[in-house]
Amino acid sequence: MSRLERIYAFHQKLKNNRYPNAQTLVQEFELSRATAHRDISYMRDRLLAPLAFDASRKGFYYTEDDFSLPFEDSPKLLFLMGLLNKMADEAGLGSLPEIKKLEKRLSGLIAPGYDQLMDNVLCQWIEVESLTPSIFETIVEAVVRNCFLEIAYRSVKGEKSIRSLEPQRLINYQGRWYLLAFCLLRQDHRLFHMARIETAAIGKKRTGKLHRAAESFLDESFGIFLGKVRYHAKIQFTGMAAELVRRQYWHGKQEIEELENGICLSLPVSDDREILMKILQYGANARVLAPESLRKRVTEEINNMTETYKH
Repeated sequence: MSRLERIYAFHQKLKNNRYPNAQTLVQEFELSRATAHRDISYMRDRLLAPLAFDASRKGFYYTEDDFSLPFEDSPKLLFLMGLLNKMADEAGLGSLPEIKKLEKRLSGLIAPGYDQLMDNVLCQWIEVESLTPSIFETIVEAVVRNCFLEIAYRSVKGEKSIRSLEPQRLINYQGRWYLLAFCLLRQDHRLFHMARIETAAIGKKRTGKLHRAAESFLDESFGIFLGKVRYHAKIQFTGMAAELVRRQYWHGKQEIEELENGICLSLPVSDDREILMKILQYGANARVLAPESLRKRVTEEINNMTETYKH
């Protein structure tokens, strides 16, 4: 049992006027008298507990009734710490040794009840990808040390290439990790899907002018497929889909117009792929109003799906 857990147990006895002493800790936690005295000194000197010793009762008491220990009255903070750990796990980082060490350390440092809280917090993302810890750590190190990153990359079509990158930002999107970097091969900013990075190594220190991406690069258009806005999509949602989308955040520049039969969502789009998937997700409760090119794309996909199910 950790020191703070022993201190919390000692603290509760003090709050209940039980007049505990070093022998109380020795008997309850089976530790040495020297360790018990160190725990009490830690409370007085480090946690500023208003301790005093009552010789007649042979035990300690608080001289201030309103004293509380760190985190004792902070259930929201406990919840936040538990949530952050769960989110790290659901973001595909659960296998990193640093995350495991942090969780173990938190469970020992934070007030009793943290372990129970962790069991009662559930975060579930779909399509979460596990990352190779060594590759993720190398990428993080390159960003922190301001070094080039040398990678072997496999595209979605299976094509392999060797890239030298100026790593700039790590992005988690819908449970998948991406790296925004300036690619020296393409002489442009690119977004690299980390799960498709097969090897990664730290390069030389970056010097000279850095190729920083514009602030608008990441939020100019909808979705993870970045680029200049090609069009503004207008999608009508009806029924339950309208109720869901009305409360959702798809993009910073989205606009929602109330219609007699649902809503119309407008947002800037650079690439058809992700918006197509989102539209199909809502089935007959989603209908593209504009542009015509997107209407045709959705119609073609629906027709292809229909053909698939004929066989």
